[in-house]
Amino acid sequence: MSKRIFTGDLATKEMRAIAEDSSIQTIWDRKLKQEPHCGFGTLGICCKNCNLGPCRIDPFGEGAQCGVCGADADVIAARNLLRHIAAGSACHNDHGREIIKTLLLASTGKAPGYKINDAVKLERFAKEYGLETSGKDVNKLAEELAERLFKEYGQQSGELMLTNRAPKKQIDIWRVNNLMPRGIDREVTEALARTNIGVDNDYRSIMMQGMRTALSDGWGGSMIATDLSDILFGSPEPLRAKANLGVLKDDQVNIIVHGHVPILSDAIATASVDPALIQLAKDKGASGINLAGICCTALEVLSRKGVSVAGNFLQQELALITGAVDLMIVDLQCVMPSLPSIASCFHTKVVSTNPRAHFPGSVYIEFHEEKGMEIARNIITMAIENFPKRDKSRVHIPKESRDLVGGFTTEYIFKMLGGNYRSTFSPLNEAIISGRIRGVAGVVGCDNPKLKSGETHITLVKELIRKDVLVVQTGCAATACAKEGLLVPEAAFKYAGKGLQEICAAVGCPPVLHLGPCVDNSRILTACCEMVKEGGIGKSLDELPVAGAAPEWMSEKAIAIGWYFVASGAMVVFGNPYPLHGSHNLTKFVTEEVESVTGGKWAFEPDPIQMAKIIIEHIDKKRQALKLKPMMYP
Repeated sequence: MSKRIFTGDLATKEMRAIAEDSSIQTIWDRKLKQEPHCGFGTLGICCKNCNLGPCRIDPFGEGAQCGVCGADADVIAARNLLRHIAAGSACHNDHGREIIKTLLLASTGKAPGYKINDAVKLERFAKEYGLETSGKDVNKLAEELAERLFKEYGQQSGELMLTNRAPKKQIDIWRVNNLMPRGIDREVTEALARTNIGVDNDYRSIMMQGMRTALSDGWGGSMIATDLSDILFGSPEPLRAKANLGVLKDDQVNIIVHGHVPILSDAIATASVDPALIQLAKDKGASGINLAGICCTALEVLSRKGVSVAGNFLQQELALITGAVDLMIVDLQCVMPSLPSIASCFHTKVVSTNPRAHFPGSVYIEFHEEKGMEIARNIITMAIENFPKRDKSRVHIPKESRDLVGGFTTEYIFKMLGGNYRSTFSPLNEAIISGRIRGVAGVVGCDNPKLKSGETHITLVKELIRKDVLVVQTGCAATACAKEGLLVPEAAFKYAGKGLQEICAAVGCPPVLHLGPCVDNSRILTACCEMVKEGGIGKSLDELPVAGAAPEWMSEKAIAIGWYFVASGAMVVFGNPYPLHGSHNLTKFVTEEVESVTGGKWAFEPDPIQMAKIIIEHIDKKRQALKLKPMMYP
């Protein structure tokens, strides 16, 4: 075994050592080969948006201070940042578009593998869009809703309908500052147009469009994707499952779903329990079929079907290196191009399925909703047929796995706090007002080899709950904490402060609530809106004692998410800054000046203990402004 010191949880460390001893290159090795990272890129002061360059700004002030066209550091850094926001928003908005398409096909009978699983939420959602629901067939209503939602993607003026969920003060802020998103696709298109050479050259103006674009994600594509996924696949409720590579089985056909859009993974989860396929697996020498997930599509089927999570972003390669995975199915977003190469070292097949995301070396089976169940069965059959080719001498499955409770939603929090007959957010607000709970923090985002490979999340969350901050999580951050045992009710009595312990004991919930995949950060927005609506802790999101953090972010989607929270009035802390520090003015705008516009702002801090301190100080400042009672257990 290697003598190197590895970062990550125990299973990750174990498999990294196996990879090194087998001379298989992983993301950590590739990171080392890239160091030192380009300083100009890190500071955000290089530009390749036209053929006059590429250009770069001298951060020390001795060389070039503007590009060939005359753009200075402020303009270059702001344009680069806006392009990050546009790309991240486009991913989530496109996710929403795919779900709308599936809803339309299901409602018209063209996708027989899908149906409406939450008719109550469908009716409630349709009413928000002004549709008549009384006495209407559920499929007809779903068809009308899908058509209405498609129009919102293409509309050129007006306001996105779901922004009406926000408190009046937030809406007024967006309108006064011209931040209200007009159409989902329009904002992404305009963002790219503004960043072309010779268009928008005022960093403040560029960033105002950045916030409008991000809002089209948080209050548009992401929120639509979350609600429609509930309508199609069923609204989650808390359930127990397991997380980490130890969920793989040495005697079963191991299939991993990986990516983000739940349309295929839901079909795979349904087909995986087909008795005929299970019998086929037994005929091939396996004891059954074991389905597990990586990244956010894992959290979709976790939340609704209790499918265990094999790992987060950084563990996707390690899952293959166990030698126990018979087939990995990928769609899009956060899928490493290295997977087919690593799979070729074993018997594993990688099947790519989305026309937007091709992976050379994979088996390409294009997914179509109209034949969803047929395609799912065919892919599972391929995995079963591959099982006898597994080299048992090369199988190494870590024993590490932990229980978790997932499946929390805004709607379920009503029920959890108030019961079946008195659904309310009042107990949460009262706990904050009385000083039992300090406030709420969203700890979300990716895991990153630059920042301890998930350990940063764990340290931050433990410190927050120790200080009586209720934590809500999505995405790979939630998986990191699940692997540490933080997402079970028992964790409150091991790690949480006394006030939070009392609330968790009374409600029976963990001190860390798992709200789903990264697209479900929209649930955090709607939960904040319900806190405002309940009263007593502020009239808008920017007055609430809440904050957000993405300690190990790596994707452009994380930048978009952070910006739609800041534009909605929240403070957001990133572990590493996105590329902006080459511009003093832009840095000052995002960390200070934007607060006077939206009430939200940014902070950057890689140390998780210091990050917790920043968040707690911010929450305490909000508590003081609201004149809430002192903490019951300081």
